[in-house]
Amino acid sequence: MGDRSFDDMRRTAARSIRFAKSSSQWKWLPAWCYLSLGVNLLLVALVGILGWRGAQVTASPSQGADGTAIASSDATESSQPEGKVMTTADATAASTSELGPRHQLAYSDWLDILSREADAMAVEPPDHLSVLLGDSISLWFPHELLPAHTTWLNQGISGEISAGLLKRLDFIEDTEPDIIFLLIGINDLVRDVSDSTLLANQQQIVEDLKEMHPDAEIVMQSILPHAGEDATWEGRERLAEISGDRIQDLNERLQVIAREEDVAFLDLHPLFSDDQGYLRMELSTDGIHLNEAGYMVWASALQVYHQIELAQE
Repeated sequence: MGDRSFDDMRRTAARSIRFAKSSSQWKWLPAWCYLSLGVNLLLVALVGILGWRGAQVTASPSQGADGTAIASSDATESSQPEGKVMTTADATAASTSELGPRHQLAYSDWLDILSREADAMAVEPPDHLSVLLGDSISLWFPHELLPAHTTWLNQGISGEISAGLLKRLDFIEDTEPDIIFLLIGINDLVRDVSDSTLLANQQQIVEDLKEMHPDAEIVMQSILPHAGEDATWEGRERLAEISGDRIQDLNERLQVIAREEDVAFLDLHPLFSDDQGYLRMELSTDGIHLNEAGYMVWASALQVYHQIELAQE
């Protein structure tokens, strides 16, 4: 986090949580929410400082390789933590302190696992359900770091692209989520999917989710930055071709989609990027995936969001 002060971090976080409404203006949260936001994001600042000083948690170098694992139903390999995949409240107790180790799993096997876990949530609906939709960045979210006042259904698949996610939304059709968090897109960029296709898929995902779950809060999340030349991920050459400006432009257009669709937008990008717009390596294992410190930052943002939702009920 370097020279960033607590006040800088608080202001960055305050700008990061926005609600997209149907009007032409962004509507901001009431003042009391920012006080809560500032208090919670002090934790984020502390995590960053600890990471900067070398007290960050390391992770397995074999963390799921988005872009080389899987991206469509005919892909063959992905990754999984040892033991059961971290997707439901009772099936995610396996330790993730080292975010691994992992072994390969076919995409069809992933689909079977996620389908069965979603079915289990539908058969015995929890009082409060939150869903994570996305790729390996969502998949490897340590379950113990997720906000504890809700049951979490993790529907992330390593290497997933927006088209693949769109095709499997029916897995959660019979569930009863309160909130659905969507984070997808970096693998589309790695695999040279056009920006227009990525944006169209994201909008269609939101439209389908709204039809499936009209009472659920749908939260689009910004595409995270990557570390550029500092990345150690095996696909770093492909990452280097994806400019920070392109990601920023896509996030701005995702905000527009969120506003048009009258859903929420959670801008995580400023929480993870340095002054040049790259992913801060103290929050990452390899320049694209997150380490435990990175997940603590994300968890803090989700915690604040949930607190706001509970306060408004």
